[in-house]
Amino acid sequence: MALVNFSNLDFDQIKTSLKDYLKANSDFTDYDFEGSNLATIIDVLAYNTYTSSYNANMVANEVFIDSATLRENVVSLARNIGYVPHSKKAARANISFEVDTLNISPTPSSITLKKGAVAASTGSGSSQSFVFSIVDDITVPVFNQIATFVNIPVYQGTVLTKNFTYTSRNPNQRYVLPNTGIDTNLLNISVRTNEQSTSKVKYNLQDSLFEVGSSSNIYFLQEIEDERYEIFFGDGVFGRKLEEGNFITANYLITNGDAANGVSSFTFSGKLVYTRNGQEYTVTSGISLLTPQSFATGGENIESVESVKKFAPRIYSTQNRAVTPNDYETLIPAKIYPNTESISVFGGEELVPPQYGKVFISIKPRTGDFLSNLAKEDVKMKLKKYAVAGIVPEILDLKYLYLEVDAKVYYNSNLAPSGAYVSSVVQNNAEKYAESTEMNKYGARFKYSKFLKVIDDSHESVTSNITTVNMRRDLKVVLNSFAEYQIGFGNAFYIQNEDGFNIKTTSFRVSNIAEEVYISDAPNPGGTTGSLFLFTLPSVNSQSPTIVRRSVGSVDYARGIITINPINVVGGKLKDGQTIIEISMTPASNDVIGLQDLYLQLDTSSSNFETVVDEISSGLDPSASNYVVSASYPTGALVRAGGASSTALTTTATNQSVSRTGSTVSTSGSSSGSTSSGSSGSSGSSY
Repeated sequence: MALVNFSNLDFDQIKTSLKDYLKANSDFTDYDFEGSNLATIIDVLAYNTYTSSYNANMVANEVFIDSATLRENVVSLARNIGYVPHSKKAARANISFEVDTLNISPTPSSITLKKGAVAASTGSGSSQSFVFSIVDDITVPVFNQIATFVNIPVYQGTVLTKNFTYTSRNPNQRYVLPNTGIDTNLLNISVRTNEQSTSKVKYNLQDSLFEVGSSSNIYFLQEIEDERYEIFFGDGVFGRKLEEGNFITANYLITNGDAANGVSSFTFSGKLVYTRNGQEYTVTSGISLLTPQSFATGGENIESVESVKKFAPRIYSTQNRAVTPNDYETLIPAKIYPNTESISVFGGEELVPPQYGKVFISIKPRTGDFLSNLAKEDVKMKLKKYAVAGIVPEILDLKYLYLEVDAKVYYNSNLAPSGAYVSSVVQNNAEKYAESTEMNKYGARFKYSKFLKVIDDSHESVTSNITTVNMRRDLKVVLNSFAEYQIGFGNAFYIQNEDGFNIKTTSFRVSNIAEEVYISDAPNPGGTTGSLFLFTLPSVNSQSPTIVRRSVGSVDYARGIITINPINVVGGKLKDGQTIIEISMTPASNDVIGLQDLYLQLDTSSSNFETVVDEISSGLDPSASNYVVSASYPTGALVRAGGASSTALTTTATNQSVSRTGSTVSTSGSSSGSTSSGSSGSSGSSY
């Protein structure tokens, strides 16, 4: 009698297999299983087999980090290779206020803001209230009867304290923080000789055994079940060992993570005290309204299971050092800046010309479009722990490469209520594609054929589409000052017109020219390079340009780089408070790549989705004698709409750290004025 191979966890198939097994026995050949009590026994056997197989399968899955599903198991497996998932991170804001001591008696010489709750606020767009706290006391002097608290960092959450006493009589003693939602970055551990002692020693978190001695005041941290954390100390070899009666104090903050991001209004709810003649007094009057210096940002949720499974093996492979670009791309989001949505890292040797001894890093945060200067410096400081000596990290500003599409969508009018309806459906699908993970990352590629399929599959009435693609960069300009600009697209340009006018820009104003001007190009013989010129138009839609200044720059069509010679821009288009010039060009290939530090974005708001009745499919013109044919190449105006009329001539550049070397302007986070294979833009002066 042959044995049946039970390889499927489906209950019905197991039951069928059991029946087949019994029928193979001559005693049960013609037995009616469904009409007998044996059917119940078979159900029990099938159920037992199913549950046993399921449990065995789960056990097998949960012992491997790739297949494990329970967070406790994933975290435990990651712990085996030295990886601790990052905790929740509290949203941070900065506030300022004053305390007028004129009517306070006795007169204080200084005032202390006690740790704990400081402010309360309401989340942006919701009715949820949030508490913001400080984790340590802050004391400021009283000057001219005013105590000024300036730019105080406050964190969303509640400060709690947990105490432990070490005893050698309990070898299995554990130091577990009982709360969930802890921000481990704000965890403060101190140890006193005993509970009565007033002197305490601060212990520092350590995540490796490098440079750790027997007297090092350190502690280690690990996540355990239910998203809680356990503290443990050294053993006298790696880290100082606790002694009998040592009193451990853990101050920590529990937070809502990213829920408080965007909070911008605060009311005071803190405790102010001062001491005179050994007596403590509480301040309840003279407190001004809180002034937010920044809205709350940086709040994050606890690291997800998927993220742990992704980064734990990679962190292990880096061995806590940053040598290759992959090392940086792993360490930064996993250990240094968890708010990283996407990251691009490349060495200076890849630039043209090469910049040896540097590594260039561009980060797209989960919240916002750009890293603050504070975040950049924090990343660079923390990288020193892992980076190779002699390698200088440079944090580049995020540079967007926008894609704009012009789609002529043909549809069968018999299958759709209207062309407007079809257009809206197509645009919605295009927006979904633009927001997909395939696009929103460094190294993304716009797949032209796939995008055409997205349009064709949008609605049953769509018969075909003819779609053209344009690339756009937004050049941030420095007003009222001569500056040289270089902006790269990372993709080769298509020369549609050998006579020029392939580059299109919005209008802007320059010194010594009264009219609004535009930039365009004139290809050189051979078609690999060209020169730039300024021209004017009687109107945006005019086809009668007047060239007012030649040789104002150059264009490298093969590398996709535009260089503008020193020019004094005095006005341009206003975007997000910054004066810009929009520059667009047709790519040589419709498959566009976000190269190096370029972040590819499909800009559906600047795209066009026009519907055209397919008269052949609709039966309106079976002979196709009047069929409308759309061009497969961009046509139309010589320039982009919008420009200098939207900004004042006296506008000044803001939020830029500008340095000049000759006539080249470099902003902070740049690559020293060089492009990287055509991908870097204007030394950091482009969106």
